[in-house]
Amino acid sequence: MEQVTVKQQSSLNIAGKVKDYMMLIKFSLSFMVVFSAVISYLLAPKVVEFDWLHIILLFTGGLLVTGSANTVNQIVEKDTDAMMMRTSKRPVASGRMQPAEAWAFAIIAIAAGLFILGYFFNWLSAGLALFSWFVYAYMYTPLKKVSAVSVLLGAVPGALPCLIGWAAGQDELSAGGWVLFAIQFFWQFPHFWAIAWISHKDYTNAGFKLMPSVEGPTKYSAIQSIIYSLVLIPVGMLPYLVGMSGMISFYIVLVANLMMLWLSIRLYREMEKKAARRVMFGSYIYLAVVLLALLMDKIPVG
Repeated sequence: MEQVTVKQQSSLNIAGKVKDYMMLIKFSLSFMVVFSAVISYLLAPKVVEFDWLHIILLFTGGLLVTGSANTVNQIVEKDTDAMMMRTSKRPVASGRMQPAEAWAFAIIAIAAGLFILGYFFNWLSAGLALFSWFVYAYMYTPLKKVSAVSVLLGAVPGALPCLIGWAAGQDELSAGGWVLFAIQFFWQFPHFWAIAWISHKDYTNAGFKLMPSVEGPTKYSAIQSIIYSLVLIPVGMLPYLVGMSGMISFYIVLVANLMMLWLSIRLYREMEKKAARRVMFGSYIYLAVVLLALLMDKIPVG
């Protein structure tokens, strides 16, 4: 009986450690980031078939790099994370994991991720991944307590997965990669400000300055979401204009952009967390729909 109890306790410890590492890398966020990299890779003209080995390698390499950046973020922000209800249960902030263990994981993960990208794809994609990792971990993270400009800076590593995936498949930075980068870059503003709107009190107590208005969730902040949603409309037409995808995806993306605009307008009119949640969840759906529509309607070369 005692032996069974020991085994059960061991299983619980392993399960708890796995859960902690999933929280450490922010798995849901990392998955979304790597998803955009994989779709961008598949959209590259040189990629003409679904090679599952390379897709899995790209997913793994991207997940390791992104997970490492998120780990460094949690180490640096462990004290502020402990102050916020939304993040207080993270492994480093709660004390369940020592910073030394987290640092060891971050270093091993970034090294392994860069090796996978460089060796199995090209060193251009690995270099972009390293640049993205550095900007997120060492520029965006500390700037969040200084100025709301951090959101603009953070949108760069947030959109770089598209360029990383494109470079991995195309071996160069050409128009298609920059178009995908632009879509994901401008998409982040209404998406992130909706999250900041919902968690404004927590962020303010922790000293973060993330809303476009110093007063927080105001009409001005909502107008900014509307402006960036408007910008997405012409940007969303670029894949068709540069010959990446066809007319079907053109209309799907247009409808998705109009949906984002309408959700942002509703936020301006209602000025409530409920409306901000609509923008946040709508933006998740938007990105998946747009990227998958572009892939399904990809125009083959030749």
